[in-house]
Amino acid sequence: MTQRADIGSRRLISLAPTAWVRWLLGDDTLDAIDLLSADFQWVSRESDTLIRARSPTLGDFVVINEIQLRYDAEMPIRMWAYTALSHERYRQPVYPVLVNILPPPAGVDIPTRFEYAFLGLKALLDYRVINLWEVEAEWVLEAELLPLLPFVPVLHGGQETPLIRRALTRLRAEPQLSELESLLAFFASFVLETELVRKIMRWDMTVLRESPWYQEILEEGREQGLKEGLEQSRESPWYEEILQEGREQGLDQGLEQARKARRDDLQRVLVYRFSELPAEMEETLQPLNLEQLDRLFGVALDVATLDEFRTHLPPADAK
Repeated sequence: MTQRADIGSRRLISLAPTAWVRWLLGDDTLDAIDLLSADFQWVSRESDTLIRARSPTLGDFVVINEIQLRYDAEMPIRMWAYTALSHERYRQPVYPVLVNILPPPAGVDIPTRFEYAFLGLKALLDYRVINLWEVEAEWVLEAELLPLLPFVPVLHGGQETPLIRRALTRLRAEPQLSELESLLAFFASFVLETELVRKIMRWDMTVLRESPWYQEILEEGREQGLKEGLEQSRESPWYEEILQEGREQGLDQGLEQARKARRDDLQRVLVYRFSELPAEMEETLQPLNLEQLDRLFGVALDVATLDEFRTHLPPADAK
């Protein structure tokens, strides 16, 4: 059976985890002990990778790696939530890092802090931000920082063909890195002519589909199917192909996925609050539409008992 490709952040960081954490924190005394699970009760994303690191002076701590194709305005609150969840689960100090691959539109500032205040209570979290377009491509190649090799074309100074060829040569030198060639090709297409990229390296859409960044682009395409006219700038020719694939999946599929996700969230809340979810109630929730599920999600947070929640379920003929 064909082995499933993996070109997500966890796979990339696993190539050289110690070199990765030393680069992130600028500390050559650190060691990566192991990669931790980023699956929490409420949330899980393929773009997150947790590393348990060890410092001779600070002891063990957890490094959160959030690698995003481009900056999202929701990132500050997500960094705050993931830091809290990581600290709760692993009971060790947490160092959160956001890595942005592509620059945002002009005029968009990327914050390095989450701040929240309500009725005199405040929450504050600082986190590290690394923008790959500010990282020197030549340095990455000289240091042989393997997790960053596929990103060389979008690093500072990485648009030159000789540098991209050097990254390709390094990836091809080891069979275990071969699937990363498609990822390098994708980012090379942001800065080189499509035909030149096709001549230089292999483009395998099947492999690329395993990347969380492909899924991010695909989701953006679905959103474009609902909200047309999203402005694009400096995009890869293949980027548009992936966006179009997302559009072609259509409004119905996008709504169905949103409905299923909301139903799953509602069921998790019910189990968390009342320690059970009877089979008959699960069947009742199955056909509900997104609007009904959204309303019941709020109800589930407010009611005191499962029986009280039942009183808010729509009648059978309203589903």
